[in-house]
Order: sequence, then structure tokens, then C-alpha cells
Amino acid sequence: MILLLLVIILLLLCSLVGVYLYRVSDPYIQNVLTIQGDPQRGHAIFEINCAGCHGVYGDGNVGPSLQHISKRRSDVVLIQQVISGETPPMPKFQPNPQDMADLLHYLKTL
Repeated sequence: MILLLLVIILLLLCSLVGVYLYRVSDPYIQNVLTIQGDPQRGHAIFEINCAGCHGVYGDGNVGPSLQHISKRRSDVVLIQQVISGETPPMPKFQPNPQDMADLLHYLKTL
């Protein structure tokens, strides 16, 4: 019984590592991570695409607060969250890599 439990735990851990490695190896994400973002441009992108739900200052509205989000989520997870559309009602949104880098750097200022 204990051996079965250990096997299940090991399989779950391997699955999580696999998902993380898949995300990290995504060419779009890798491209975004190599670009120096401009937080001022990111702020403009945020106001147009995100502020309606997350609030003008990222303090939450319909969507959750994004204050200090970079302390709770890695860059890879933040990019994946924005582009995936896996968190309804947040729409799938895939800006060009420079815009995503700008948005990512703005999120770090919240």
C-alpha cells in the first residue's frame, strides 16, 4: 500500500515537472524572456487590455488583484496565464513578444 502511494506521488511529481519543462521550452515564452521590457509601454498595454477587469492600478475589480503578482508567480507562469486562456473569464491574449515583455515588466512594478 505504501509502495503504491509512493508510486502515485512520484508520477504526480513527474507530471508537474513535465508540464513546467514544456512551458519553459515554449519558443514564444523563451523569446519574451530574452527581451528587455519597457514598463511604460506595458502600462499602456495593461490599461487597454487588463484594467477593465483587474483595475486601473491592478488592485482588482472583476478579476483578482495583481498587486505584488511577481512575488507570487514566476515570469513563465505569468506569461502562460496571459496567453493560455485557461482561466475563464480571462480571454486568450497573445501579444507580440515585445508587447508581452513590456506587460510583464509593468506587472513587476505593481
